[in-house]
Formats: sequence, structure tokens, C-alpha cells
Amino acid sequence: MSESRVSIDSSALRHNLQRVRQCRPAAKVLAMVKAQAYGHGAVAVARILAAAGSDALGVAHLDEAVQLRDAGITLPIALLEGLVAHEALDTVAQLSLQLVVHQHEQLQALLQWPGQIGKVWIKINTGMHRLGFAVDEVAAVRSALQQRGGIGELGLLTHLACADDRQDPRTDHQLRCFAEAAAGWAEQDTSVANSALILARPGQECSWVRPGLMLYGASPLLGQTAAELQLRAVMRLSSRVIAVQRLRAGDEVGYGASWRAPRDGRIAIVGIGYGDGYPRTAQAAPVALRGRRYRLAGRVSMDMLAIDVGNDEVELGDEVELWGPTIAADEVAACAGTLSYELFCRLTQRAHRHHL
Repeated sequence: MSESRVSIDSSALRHNLQRVRQCRPAAKVLAMVKAQAYGHGAVAVARILAAAGSDALGVAHLDEAVQLRDAGITLPIALLEGLVAHEALDTVAQLSLQLVVHQHEQLQALLQWPGQIGKVWIKINTGMHRLGFAVDEVAAVRSALQQRGGIGELGLLTHLACADDRQDPRTDHQLRCFAEAAAGWAEQDTSVANSALILARPGQECSWVRPGLMLYGASPLLGQTAAELQLRAVMRLSSRVIAVQRLRAGDEVGYGASWRAPRDGRIAIVGIGYGDGYPRTAQAAPVALRGRRYRLAGRVSMDMLAIDVGNDEVELGDEVELWGPTIAADEVAACAGTLSYELFCRLTQRAHRHHL
């Protein structure tokens, strides 16, 4: 069996949802569970969030919504990327999904479709230039949907490009654009805040917030750790020591002989690698072993990695935390030149899942 293990802490997930509530007590929560809940397991996470009082769930693709409905999840589910295949509108209606519309082709398909749908979110492009109608198009889109009838509710949302940087002026520009488009929408739902804005500007109110990364205990803000933001790690990735090698000063370790022992000592070989989803690009990333922090030695290989333990006591079978409550995923991500989002999502099924 693979030594790698992913443990999901439901109490930490509930804590982070409560942190959302603390920052935005008046807003409803549309919790992001797309991409298998950022690698944490969509069905299990959805059940925990539902029991903890999340108001709705957000997914990217229709098959993600189908998976949740098949598992008995009854919370409202929003399809954030809308539809490419217009014939799938029947499925959206059958599953009682909320639909995001962000381009004219989608709008025309919905106007021509004869069925009824519960809720439609109109997405506006306020400066990210990825998805969404222009600000000056919103009134016409809204009017067309209202005239169509057969739609339970309308909402307006946008997405922020630079909210992770508190100092970036583009966020203020996007918020002003959204306020302009939302003028006269007092009776309809609005949504702007992702995890970064929820934490950076707790007074910025819309009727719905859309937390993602913060639910899973990683920091969405530049220059601030998850602990500083009062978030708790939900995922713990661990493995075990499968070998210990004695080294002399100058001995080289791993592929490419890219690491050389600075002294006599030992390395511990851990049964996890990029075949499990640990980033191959991680350079001297931290790990935790027996309550102490160590660093990787050399390159990560497919099934193994090495850590420099000096002359400390280490035994076969010792557990090693790759990230989790002790080693922040954000810190590992920085060593790998990536983001914690990618670390979570890239884990393979080789790592055994365990829910606490």
C-alpha cells in the first residue's frame, strides 16, 4: 500500500465556515466545492458544509453538480461557468440548479428554451476580462430575462482579479463598476466577495459571498498567513519514513546529484513523490517529523523524497507531515513556485483519503 495519506478535518472546515460568518454576518454563503472541493472531496465536504449551515454550493461544471445531487445533496447548487452545451438546460432544470449566464450565446439559448428555471445569475465583467457581460449591457440582459418569464430569481455577480493584494487599486475600480451595474438591483441578490475580499474588507457587503480557499484553511491574501487570518488547515498530507541512509560530508543525494551533504549525518527517505501529487518543483520545502521541522534534500522523485535529518533520531515507519496544521500548505507552495490551490487539487488517488 502507498504510505501517503490525506486526512480531512471536518472541525477545521466548520471553523473556517464560521470565520466567513464572522466577517460577513449579514451575507448568505455560496461555498465553493468545485474541483472536488479543491481536492478535499466534494461529496464529503458538501455534507459537512450543509450540516454546518452553508446556504448554497458552487461548482464549475455540470458533472460536478450531478455528482452532488446523485449523492443526495439537496442544498442549492450554482453552476458558475454556465453551459456550453445548451441542450443541458433540461438537466439544469431537473436538478434544480442555479445557472450563471455570462455571454450572449448562453442568453439566447436560455431565452429560446421553453422550460422554467429557478434562479439565474448574470455575470458582469468589471475588469478581469475573462467571463461576463459589459457593464453597459447588464440592463438589457436583465430586461430580456424578466420579459422571458419562467425564471424564479435574478442575481448579479462578478469576479475580482487582484483582491489578494490589499494595495492593488484595480479592486476598487472593479467594485465601482459593479456598483454602477447593480444600481437599481436592491430587490435582487448580488455577489462580489471571494475569500480574499471577505477577509480583506469585512465591511464590504453584498447579499451573497463566495468563499473558496479560506474554507480549506489556506491564506488568500498576499503577505498574511492562514494562522494570522484565524483559519485552520482542513487537509493534512502525510507519509512515512521507508528508509534511513547514513551520509558523509559531500555525499550526493537523488536524481541529478543536486544536493550534497554539508556534514556527516543521515537522510530519511519518505514514501511520497510527484506520483502522489507532491510538487516535483519543491525546493528545500519544510516537513515535520517527531515534532521538529526539516527540509527536503535534493529532488522529489515519483515515489520518494529525501529529508535532511542531520544526526537526529529517526526510525522506519515514523510519520512525516508534508503539509497540514504544522506545515502550512502556503509555505510548501512558495517553495514549489505555485499556490496552495494547486497543491490541493493536484493530489492523486494514490494517497489514501481519511475523514476525521
